[in-house]
Amino acid sequence: MSFSSVGRKKVAGHIVFLLVDVIVLALSTRVNQFQDFFYVADVFPFALSIISLVFVVSLLALDIALDTSYTGRPQTEIGIFGVLSIFWLAFNAFSTSRWREIPFQCDAIPLNFADERLWCKSLQALKSFVWINFLICLAIACFTARYAIAQYARGNKHVFQMPLSRYRPEIGATQNGMIHGGRGSEFLQFEKLT
Repeated sequence: MSFSSVGRKKVAGHIVFLLVDVIVLALSTRVNQFQDFFYVADVFPFALSIISLVFVVSLLALDIALDTSYTGRPQTEIGIFGVLSIFWLAFNAFSTSRWREIPFQCDAIPLNFADERLWCKSLQALKSFVWINFLICLAIACFTARYAIAQYARGNKHVFQMPLSRYRPEIGATQNGMIHGGRGSEFLQFEKLT
């Protein structure tokens, strides 16, 4: 079964999150290498970007590989992205407060300290991208929750019983554990009982 329109949007959101997460990983690696992974404020974005990368790649892989993946259901994705956004918020707040002593004007650093200027610019970019990553993670959790709750309120109670990437409002609820399309046949009453 192919992805639905909401499923394609969901996958696009996950890919955008992964791209920003890879940028955070690259910047935090550069910042941490300069200081030999000494400061905890610099290690948090590095570790959390690796954890996020593993979780979201696993979610995407399972969602693509399995038509009935439980990890692709809205309640699972809301939980995972909700928890990730809480961790991003907490660690970003800690790291940003620790980075407040670093000047915003990296060009004020003398030219003969080229490595320090590069570290400062990398850290300023990292400051921005960790918050962008948090906002994308929170947006995915909120939009998924909003969409699933709106569909449930419209009577599409099967939204929580199937992966969101394959969810279509016109598909009926489950019958004997299998998803079936449309409404039931009117001729079922004439079916032979055995």
